[in-house]
Amino acid sequence: MEKLTFKKIFGHLHTIIIHRKWVRHFCNLAGIHWRGIKHDLSKYSPIEFFESARYWTGTGSPIVEIKKANGISYAWLHHKGHNSHHYEYWMDNFDDGGRARIMPQDDFVELVCDYLGAAHAYQGDNFTYASELAWWKKRRQKCAMNELNKRMLDIIFTTFHDMEMQDETFGIYDEKNVDKLIKSGFIQQIYNKVS
Repeated sequence: MEKLTFKKIFGHLHTIIIHRKWVRHFCNLAGIHWRGIKHDLSKYSPIEFFESARYWTGTGSPIVEIKKANGISYAWLHHKGHNSHHYEYWMDNFDDGGRARIMPQDDFVELVCDYLGAAHAYQGDNFTYASELAWWKKRRQKCAMNELNKRMLDIIFTTFHDMEMQDETFGIYDEKNVDKLIKSGFIQQIYNKVS
């Protein structure tokens, strides 16, 4: 088990704060303000906070490191069970092999905001929509998410990436263009079209 240090405690706390700041930003744009306010509050609970702080690196989710070291994360079991914006929350019928349910719209929109917020928290100034799309394409291959929700994320992250590439081609890249798209209800529109 990793040693718990003050550096890890305060580093993990800082990462949570930055992540939640970005998620609030995207949730506000998407019109789900209350979800941005209450997003990931369970990360402050003792079961989630201290296990995650032990494995904090600042460059990626401590949950991944915990699972590598221990094969299981009690922080993750608690987190996904208390936060419906995770697709794993919507898994059911495990006795029959498991079934991924389609996420309700507000949970799905918060999931998109969560993914973008995590990327901003871990990548900082190096964040790009190209890296977010690459991350999603890799994650998509193994995740047990409902296929309709996967298709939605394909469209959303590809659109964000294409906007970024088009803007860079013409030398006018402005992340605010994606912000405006989110504010226009784009994520909800994709959800309604695909579902």
